Amino acid sequence: MPGSRNILSQPFPFRTPRRALALAAILVAAATAGAQTAAAQDDDAWTPALSMRYHAISGTAISPDGSRIAFVVREPLMEGPQSEYLSHIWMTDAEGSRATQWTRGEASAGSPRFSPDGEWLSFTTSRDGEAEGGSQLWALPLAGGEARQLTNAGGSVGTYRWSPDGTRIAFLMRDPETADEKKAREEKRDVILVDRNYKFSHLYVVAVDPESDEPAEPVRLTAGDFHITGFGWAPGGGRIAFSHQADPRINTARLSGDISTTTVPDAGAIADLLAAREEAEEEEGDPAAVGDVSALVTGAGIENGPVWSPDGAWIAYVSTGDQPEPIGLGDVYVMPAAGSEARRLDTPNRSASVLGWSGDSSELLLLESLATRRHVLAVPVDGGETRFISYGDGVVGSVALTDDASRMAFTWQTTEEPWDVFVSPTNGYAPTRVTDLHADVPRPEMGPTRLVSWTSTEGFEIEGLLTYPVGYEEGERVPMILNVHGGPGGVFSQSFTGSPAAYMLQYFAQEGFAILRPNPRGSTGYGKDFRYANFQDWGYGDFRDLMSGVDHVIEMGVADPDRLLLMGWSYGGYMTSWAVTQTDRFVAASMGAGLPNLISMTTTTDIQDYLVGHMGVEFWEDYERYERHSAMYHIANVVTPTQVIHGAEDLRVPFTQGQEFYRALDRRGIPTEMVVYPRTPHGPREPKFVMDVSERILAWFRKHLDSDAVTAADGDR
Repeated sequence: MPGSRNILSQPFPFRTPRRALALAAILVAAATAGAQTAAAQDDDAWTPALSMRYHAISGTAISPDGSRIAFVVREPLMEGPQSEYLSHIWMTDAEGSRATQWTRGEASAGSPRFSPDGEWLSFTTSRDGEAEGGSQLWALPLAGGEARQLTNAGGSVGTYRWSPDGTRIAFLMRDPETADEKKAREEKRDVILVDRNYKFSHLYVVAVDPESDEPAEPVRLTAGDFHITGFGWAPGGGRIAFSHQADPRINTARLSGDISTTTVPDAGAIADLLAAREEAEEEEGDPAAVGDVSALVTGAGIENGPVWSPDGAWIAYVSTGDQPEPIGLGDVYVMPAAGSEARRLDTPNRSASVLGWSGDSSELLLLESLATRRHVLAVPVDGGETRFISYGDGVVGSVALTDDASRMAFTWQTTEEPWDVFVSPTNGYAPTRVTDLHADVPRPEMGPTRLVSWTSTEGFEIEGLLTYPVGYEEGERVPMILNVHGGPGGVFSQSFTGSPAAYMLQYFAQEGFAILRPNPRGSTGYGKDFRYANFQDWGYGDFRDLMSGVDHVIEMGVADPDRLLLMGWSYGGYMTSWAVTQTDRFVAASMGAGLPNLISMTTTTDIQDYLVGHMGVEFWEDYERYERHSAMYHIANVVTPTQVIHGAEDLRVPFTQGQEFYRALDRRGIPTEMVVYPRTPHGPREPKFVMDVSERILAWFRKHLDSDAVTAADGDR
């Protein structure tokens, strides 16, 4: 889009609240013992413990009139045997004052939503109650009072939405365990039949009675062998549009996706249905579905996320078009709600998510990655020129809109500023910060991060983010870590570099390392052609993009060519395994959840069609193609000391992938070690493990660097 880069790069024009913010002080008072232990350490330097004190914000919600903002704060619990996260809901007003914690207790709370009349704040939690199925819906009166339980469903309540008139709430719930299945589990006879006996997610609805203190019984709307992934109410409240796929498997989401609608009974009809059910004394079990389901969008493409326009005339959704696109594509479409030919709307990256409609139904508000930034866009339904609602160097997240979409609440972060909640009009960007979450968390001197770019082979223009060591002086040559992102359709964005993650960037910067994070061909944020540029080419063009970036930073006079390190997770782990078979330029490497063998990966991963989509054929149709792109078939070339890190319960990149590479390196006599995190899927989830990863990587790098030379060159830092 002409001129878009200049618009997006304008300074972020936020205004601070007029009154003092109370949130930070309250959070500090409620800090866990683990955080207090971290605080006792040296606050003048970046450590994993310090980064853990930067608590995540998510689940932003804004009241219908825009006067109140709710959000979820997640903090780590690390005292004694604890290693988990606890989330609770906070609220502030649109001026950023009176920030208070609204939910408490040992059970996490999330997914806050305001009722259409603005009198209730609903949320999900598994706090005490009669329900045994997991998370249920609860609500707090904004005028004050105790929380009340809204649902007593047989399973855990998932995504939910209030009806436009506020009389009902629709929600998704997985099929509950049957009596026979429960008995088999209790008697240790619960045999798993792979790819059989799916638990589908379906739609339910409850009537909301403000006068009742008893949780409502749900009425089932849909049933059958399909899995619902998202939904939206019609403005009249009589129908719901929903997206669905053939089964719940994550791989199926790359192959199957349609949109249908269902009728929804009003509150009175729900009461009648429940009364009839009670009178009939139905036997225990899942009641029959009452919705009248009609197909709306079908075909070979994959559709999801339907959103009804306020005037009821249109439904917007995201689709891959007329065929599946396993590599990744998400175009925005609009079609008449009665059904007819859909129209595609152009977006810069062709990978947007729909946030909502303008109040007059003339525009769609979208969130999309744009190179290293992420912003809110408005796209006219008639195909007019796209406008940027937000701009600036940074990342927008967790966007919530008022009913008329005139105002939005969102999180914002930059490479040097942690996330906080902001509000702004959607016409005329004027963001006001309404939280100061980390006011009392130490902020040592940071290694600055700069956007760099270079020309790779075949004329590809590549961008990356270069983080300098803390206290870097121009002209110094320092050890540099090449950090490769996952995906390959991931992207390194301008998010806060002091955040807690598997790779603690400021911790490495504090220890004297520069970190280069490139976005090679295959990354999202740069359009479809760039994202598809590594089709059937893993390990070749993308590897050249990475290494030309390394050479660029060497030419800048920053990176020491004799002290290069390498690390990456998932696809970044793949590139790590590949790189050490192709070059000896790295002193040491760390492969996180890497996939060095694309043949065995295809037959064990839960996203097999994603991999086959990139290779273009099944492996039995072209063994040589898979072998040519697999590090295991070049293992004899490795001389680089390589650490292997993996989660014991990883289904995305199975544990055996890391084990294959580790065993081969060990048998070849290459310096190696394997670090396995128990209870861990595709990346560390427990806070103590999150803290552990970077420390182990740093120890591995230090072990294989000339530590005396590092100390001599960087000891003054």
